[in-house]
Amino acid sequence: MTYRWVARLFALACACVLAAASQASAASGVAPGAPGATALWTPGNKDGFGTSTTSGSNVWHTLGGGELTEVYYPNLGTPAVRDLQFVITDGKSWVDREREDTHHALSLTDARSLSYRQVNTDPNGRYRITKTYTTDPSRDALLMRVHFESLTNEPLRLYALYDPSLSGNGDDDSGSTSATALVTSDAKASSALVSEPAFTKTSNGYLGTSDGWTDLKSDRTMDWNYTSAPDGNVVQTGRMELTGKTGSQDATLALGFGGSQSSALAAAKASLDRGFSDAARSYRAGWHGYLSTFTRPQSVAGHEELYDVSLMVLAASEDKTIRGAGIASPTMAWVWGLIPGYNGPYHLVWSRDLYEMATAQIAAGDHAAAGRALDYLWTRQQQSDGCLPQNSNLDGSPHWGGLQLDEVADPILLSWQLGRTDAATWSHVHDAAQCILDKGPVTQERWENATGYSPASIGAEIAGLVCAAQIAQANGADDAAAHYRSVADAWRSQLDHWTVTTNGPLSDAPYFLRLSVDGDADAGTTYTIADGGPTVDQRTVVDTSFLELVRLGVLRADDADVRSSLPVVDRELGVQTPTGMFWHRFNHDGYGETPDGRPFGTNDGIGRLWPIFAGERGEYALAKGQLDGDVAAGRAAARERLDDMANTANDGLMLPEQVWDDNPPAGSNGNAPGTGTGSATPLGWTHAQFIRLAWSIDAGRPVERPSLVSCRYGGPCP
Repeated sequence: MTYRWVARLFALACACVLAAASQASAASGVAPGAPGATALWTPGNKDGFGTSTTSGSNVWHTLGGGELTEVYYPNLGTPAVRDLQFVITDGKSWVDREREDTHHALSLTDARSLSYRQVNTDPNGRYRITKTYTTDPSRDALLMRVHFESLTNEPLRLYALYDPSLSGNGDDDSGSTSATALVTSDAKASSALVSEPAFTKTSNGYLGTSDGWTDLKSDRTMDWNYTSAPDGNVVQTGRMELTGKTGSQDATLALGFGGSQSSALAAAKASLDRGFSDAARSYRAGWHGYLSTFTRPQSVAGHEELYDVSLMVLAASEDKTIRGAGIASPTMAWVWGLIPGYNGPYHLVWSRDLYEMATAQIAAGDHAAAGRALDYLWTRQQQSDGCLPQNSNLDGSPHWGGLQLDEVADPILLSWQLGRTDAATWSHVHDAAQCILDKGPVTQERWENATGYSPASIGAEIAGLVCAAQIAQANGADDAAAHYRSVADAWRSQLDHWTVTTNGPLSDAPYFLRLSVDGDADAGTTYTIADGGPTVDQRTVVDTSFLELVRLGVLRADDADVRSSLPVVDRELGVQTPTGMFWHRFNHDGYGETPDGRPFGTNDGIGRLWPIFAGERGEYALAKGQLDGDVAAGRAAARERLDDMANTANDGLMLPEQVWDDNPPAGSNGNAPGTGTGSATPLGWTHAQFIRLAWSIDAGRPVERPSLVSCRYGGPCP
């Protein structure tokens, strides 16, 4: 009897050991579930954006939703990371993820550098995580200092959940463990994540099938320790040696990058050895040195930190491998982050956006950066026919296939503003002017999705030709100069017929249209508004782009059609919000969230309010004040618009592309009117407009207005 029971117990014990061994074997080795769920990107409304001022670190990072979001490497056009966040559990009864389950707070740790701290707090009062970031100015690595507190003094477990997306595509990565490091590679790049203290357990898996979150949410325990996960959407997990109790609260993570696993691992380890404090000190010093070169305008009193951040955002938006290539935004907003294998148009180079940023940098005193931008436009973007593409990849190769002639005129304007009249510049200007002559004045306008006679586009073309004439004359090309001026004058004389309706339904007085399709603004020609909009009479659609005619000196601020158009756009497009007065792009705009809050991309969106229009209106107020002989009134009105723009900044002082209006879901679920939507944030153009308006207020006039254009057409002529 005793023998039989002993035999049974022995057999049972052996079975348990074999089962446990089998389970352990099943949860190690190569991860199952390849390739995992499709790789997508995080929302576009970022709270922070940073990089070092050095060329020795080709890493840019973004922050949003309480976590580290997209990291760019090896250039600013290539996202390499989707996100890095923490999973928290007691190992028994509950498990949280930072993005979904905590209250987020973010602040600048130093207002004169792009240095940020995130604090994520459990709404149930059990823990708090504080994370501070810096890139290592000396190498391709990012450091995160972590402070983890158990607010109940109970021991907790903390796991790093890392989702790489190397080379702009997360569906073809291969992850593995190297000692206590988590390493990922694809055909072009590698990343390595290490911790001090070291991870006590690691695993590699595929999103949604064998990743760490799938493991932990099932039983609050990290059961899997897969050593590799080849060719798929890899997510890596590392258990931190922290409990949240006193003495077990602090760690540093280093995320290194390179062209190989060994170089990525070397970068991560070298940064970890250097230490967070030393790297952060050097990082801050770089930005302090940059800002110390410039002075602030007096008009930003009360907004000094936002001004500094805006100037740093513009500097950080320039790629370090191809100098002068400034992207529109380090984001994949809305549908652009939800298309498998694509990451959208924002971290591309747009001539228009780059011009806006460069003119702001000229105003701020950073002529070197503006010069690099112009060099890029002429030597990288300009094509053999003299035209510039709608947008381009960092190397200058066209991305989308459109042509917008204001973007061809912009580098001509920038050449004049920088005083570039040399023979090499004239060669580029000649070819760009010829493109405008050959293809203008009709063009796709600045909002991408309609073609016709646009006030803003034609204004840029006219101003560009006048500036081209001056550069031609400086190079002895008098016949070309005369021709450019003749065409500019002729097009200006046709502006009313092309773009101002006298019989439209929105006012008894004449007013500017968004565009006329066929050059007759009084005709009832119809066109279909893009992004799911209706088919409408062109006379029922307005925008504020006619103000560009004043900003560029083509029309005076007291022009009768300009004055009669202002109340029309204010009534049709303007919205007074708690943070200020803002305007929509045009009637029936669909480029924005849907009424139920879903991202743009389904043809039922609503275009929201754009802060840049507050800046443009401020510049108009200055032009009017100067013309009226009441500069003080112009400054006061412009300062109101500057304040409005400043009020849209989020906690990280990032300025958005769009803010909520009075349409659903505005006013619900935290979507307060006048605050940022899920649009691209930061948008370089918005930060540039803020800077430029500030300097214009100090000057009492729009500082980027080409004086020779204004002089030619009867405006202020200094």
